[in-house]
Amino acid sequence: MTFFKAEDAISGKLGTAFATIDGRVEELFYAKAIEATAEKNKVEVPILGKTATAQRSVGWSGTGTLTIYYVSPIFRRMMLNYVKTGKDTYFDMQITNEDPTSAAGAQTATLIGCNIDSVIVTKLDTSSDDMLEEEIPFTYNDFDYVDEFNQLT
Repeated sequence: MTFFKAEDAISGKLGTAFATIDGRVEELFYAKAIEATAEKNKVEVPILGKTATAQRSVGWSGTGTLTIYYVSPIFRRMMLNYVKTGKDTYFDMQITNEDPTSAAGAQTATLIGCNIDSVIVTKLDTSSDDMLEEEIPFTYNDFDYVDEFNQLT
């Protein structure tokens, strides 16, 4: 019987993230968490003679959240530019998971055509001892893997 080795679990703290915005590469060293999801869009397909309704995939959509410490003006500038000029900004993000202890190795994903949904314009919070942070929801329209985790045996 084979068992998963504890040392092969990937630490969420070990990795890097970069955004390429207008040809400029920005290291997202102030990121706390990044999560992106690809979800299929499905339609119902009723079939004569069956009581179950089948589902068929007809596309997909990509959404995500970027949680950062509230220290960078980059995303607020993007939103301000859109509000003032109507010009929207699309960018790519590259996220690498790489825990040197794990035999899984590294995985690098590139999210293509990212576009922010909302930002916090300003923030104060005297009721908390925690550092200020913001969650930035976004969409993306393509993704790819530069590297994939090794198959564990």
